[in-house]
Amino acid sequence: MRLSLWPQSLFGRLLAASVLAVVLAQAVALLLIAQEREHFVRQGSVRDWTRRIAETTLMLAPLGRTQRADALAQLAASPPHMAHADAFAHGGPPRALARPFVRLPLLSDFETALRDQLRAALGPAYGVEVGPTPEPPPPAVALPAPFYEAHELALHPEAAQRYDVTVRFADGDAVIYRVMRMPGGAPLPRRLSTNLALLVLLLVIVLYLTARSITRPLSDLARAADSLGREAHPAPQLAERGARELRDAARAFNTMQDRLHRYLDSRTRVLAAMSHDLKTPLTRLRLQVEALDNPPMQERIGRELDEMESMVREALALFRGLDDGEPAAAVDMNALLEKIREEFRDLGGTVTITGQALRPLVGKPQALKRCLTNLIANAVKFGTRAEVLIADGADLVIRVRDHGPGIPEEELERVFEPFYRLESSRNRDSGGTGLGLTIARDLAQAHGGSLLLANLAGGGLEATLRLPRRR
Repeated sequence: MRLSLWPQSLFGRLLAASVLAVVLAQAVALLLIAQEREHFVRQGSVRDWTRRIAETTLMLAPLGRTQRADALAQLAASPPHMAHADAFAHGGPPRALARPFVRLPLLSDFETALRDQLRAALGPAYGVEVGPTPEPPPPAVALPAPFYEAHELALHPEAAQRYDVTVRFADGDAVIYRVMRMPGGAPLPRRLSTNLALLVLLLVIVLYLTARSITRPLSDLARAADSLGREAHPAPQLAERGARELRDAARAFNTMQDRLHRYLDSRTRVLAAMSHDLKTPLTRLRLQVEALDNPPMQERIGRELDEMESMVREALALFRGLDDGEPAAAVDMNALLEKIREEFRDLGGTVTITGQALRPLVGKPQALKRCLTNLIANAVKFGTRAEVLIADGADLVIRVRDHGPGIPEEELERVFEPFYRLESSRNRDSGGTGLGLTIARDLAQAHGGSLLLANLAGGGLEATLRLPRRR
């Protein structure tokens, strides 16, 4: 079975999509902040080093070569001033605990920016080259780290990147300045990441409540729609709450439910009245037939009257549906099927049962018995015997098989239509009104299940009744 990481419910998808959008937005915002901070730090460092290099170069320019060499030797011998590092070198906090920055790896053209600013500050009389410090490093004038990166360099000097800035004087001499900077992009305060995480958490909570307020009315609507037609009495009115579209949908459903139940009640009363009114003339006809002095005529007309009475009863039962006031209860399907088998055995029918239900099924006992009786009766009548196969799990599946002629593929759905009979052996001469399968499917659907017909490969017909365990 293939599992999907993407939620299947509307609530889960709304929440997942919203959270994903928030996280992506925060990630983009963090990247933009880091990019802006990187630009700010780079420009500040470049300006600081440009100022120091320009001042030192302009101070060395008027000196002779000997004096310039002595001055360079003194500058190279003195270590750069790192005020921020000194604080941690004498009794400061341990390096493992002092990590106030988080960095995002961003690419920045540091060398080009420093070279361009130096050329602008010194003018065309000086040659400027900037590049990584070669190995082994030549003697150079070490410049102090700028304020923005001194703290990081003091904590992690081994991770520093070194660059050599070579400035050539007009007389051909050159002086090398060495600068250090931290790699890996802009330094971001750890508090910024914490604040963004708290913001994401707050947005997730708000999105959860919003998504739930949207999907809960839809879930109520789905449950009400699923129960519509199963119960004899209308379900309570849906609460018209939520967004305007949800309120409109609930109001439309309530209106539809009222109209449907009024229509069904009116139809049932009319049919009940018709059935009652038809019984009187049928009774008079039967009395008149019994007065005839013609036994063959009495038998033929009696069969017609029996069929008319059967049709009236079946039609009334079909249109009445489950409006019989029968309460739902836990039904022992094994005992129910065994009872049906004994009834058919008393009538001379052969019914075999294979498998068993693992636990009772919640439903209407008489309605379930009528559904199964109709299916087994069809199998016994048209297929000589009935085989009942039971499989229990998430659904209770009951298959009723016969060994009859089957049904043409194009007729498998049409036989569920009221009063529809095939022109083959399943016709009026063999009994029935054409309502048995219609009533059986209605009863199955009223229990949230389904009823399907299929021809068997070796001949015969199989009716598959699927009743869900979860109501």
